[in-house]
Amino acid sequence: MIRLLVVCAFALASLAGFARAQQPTPPATAPADSQASQPSQQSESSSAPASAPATQPSQPSSSSSKRGKTHANDFLVIGTVFTDKAYALPGAKIRVRRSSEKKFRWETYTNSRGEFAFRVPQGEEYEIVIIAKGFTDQNETVSAKSGISEDTVVYRMQPASGGKK
Repeated sequence: MIRLLVVCAFALASLAGFARAQQPTPPATAPADSQASQPSQQSESSSAPASAPATQPSQPSSSSSKRGKTHANDFLVIGTVFTDKAYALPGAKIRVRRSSEKKFRWETYTNSRGEFAFRVPQGEEYEIVIIAKGFTDQNETVSAKSGISEDTVVYRMQPASGGKK
């Protein structure tokens, strides 16, 4: 019985210490004149938590300046792929390339409802190729030169002429 009480007391003390260690440190949002009184409070604790809030605000601004590329001016192509019987075609492969290039640069697949979407830089023409098992491939050119920021396309796939006459 005494052993059980000792084990329970030890477990409770451990949990209390763990919970105290998990509490977040308050953010350093105090005005400059009240920060002069903070060093005396922080001298009781370790110096690592005191320096952590000072570096956190500078990290997001430095990482945002490194990004440089935004997708705000990209051209959005939204589309749906259907079978010849007007059913949604999931899992169709969509490949995209600039009309002036031979290599495909973007690739995506249709979702369970036959829908897809992708972004490309504005100002060029793009060739879209839809590939699906049991259907003939389809090609279409989409122009991203018009100044409009998106285009919606719909494809109706034709069955491959393998065994039908």
